[in-house]
Amino acid sequence: MGKKLQDRIAVAESSGNVFADLGLPEPEEELAKAQLTSHIRRAIARRHLSQAAAAALMAIDQSKVSALINGRIDNFSSERLMRLLTKLGQDVDITVRAKTRGRAQGRIRVLSEAGV
Repeated sequence: MGKKLQDRIAVAESSGNVFADLGLPEPEEELAKAQLTSHIRRAIARRHLSQAAAAALMAIDQSKVSALINGRIDNFSSERLMRLLTKLGQDVDITVRAKTRGRAQGRIRVLSEAGV
């Protein structure tokens, strides 16, 4: 019998950022936007909001809420996503600090508190 399926599939270890693994430009920005969008989806779900109610609360069209929920975020900036989070009653804190030694440049990360 032939090789096991797992032996025939090439596997590469992830860097921890799928956008970097795919070779996309500005992968940290893309990851941050995806994480902010995830927080928006969770805030909508926690409040049991319909797309129409979420749209009214965030002052955007229902079609844009649908896009967010379905991960179509190309037309959203990080700044806009943060504003939408505040309209959903979330605090967004931005911390700037010196990079740690050993890295050539700084990074962008979205961190959340437990239960958020």
